[in-house]
Amino acid sequence: MNRIDLTFTKLAAANRKALVAYLTAGDPDFDTSLAILRTACASGVDVVELGVPFSDPTCDGPVIQAASERALRAGMSLSRSLRLAAALRETVETPIVLFSYYNPLFKYGLARIAEEAASAGVDGMLVVDLPPEEAGPLADALAGRSIHLIRLAAPTTRPDRIRMLADGAGGFLYLISRTGVTGTGGLDYDEVARHAALVKSLCPHPVCIGFGISHGNDAHALAPLADGIIVGSALVRLIAEAPAGADLPGLVAAKIRELRDGMDASCVS
Repeated sequence: MNRIDLTFTKLAAANRKALVAYLTAGDPDFDTSLAILRTACASGVDVVELGVPFSDPTCDGPVIQAASERALRAGMSLSRSLRLAAALRETVETPIVLFSYYNPLFKYGLARIAEEAASAGVDGMLVVDLPPEEAGPLADALAGRSIHLIRLAAPTTRPDRIRMLADGAGGFLYLISRTGVTGTGGLDYDEVARHAALVKSLCPHPVCIGFGISHGNDAHALAPLADGIIVGSALVRLIAEAPAGADLPGLVAAKIRELRDGMDASCVS
């Protein structure tokens, strides 16, 4: 069974929700990034979204844009991101989702990326600028490799399109909590709850909410609404703002424990 499916099955049986953590591959450098990822997995992360650094991340806000710039300056690339995933897989069984824009994958070669991602132990791909109407070639390349193609739904996505997004996808559906780019703050919990209930009624896959989740209170409020929450900018900001010589894995681990505690407290029977 795919590690993503197995994780959501185990969490549901335990009445717990998934904490999905986005971190940019190679931020601030390869070795530190690997240490951060390993510590994150040991601190309560259920699924890792490993962001491939890209020069034009149109979906991402300034925090993740800056992380991509740092990683690119440190020499990161798609091939090195796959090496990072493989190194992480050597020591953890946490599901790994490769988070990318389509341009790097297309340039690399879809058959090549599918083969190398499978060899690295990747469990899913999330390609933020690839609509389902254009996803056939990548889906074909991934066929038979136990790598889920994960899709996103926006707050403005119509019910008929939610069904279309779910058809042919797998793993989980990434439900964007608000319009705009990635970043923290500005959540309307009532509106998120309304849309999440609609999406869950239409989607056969687990649904995870992302964008704007910053603190344990956000995690506490949102975890009961879906099957998991996704946190990115709040973690990446810690890396950007840490003073020189700071314990970056420790800082990220502390934030993950805060989020995990908020989630678990909200889901107690």
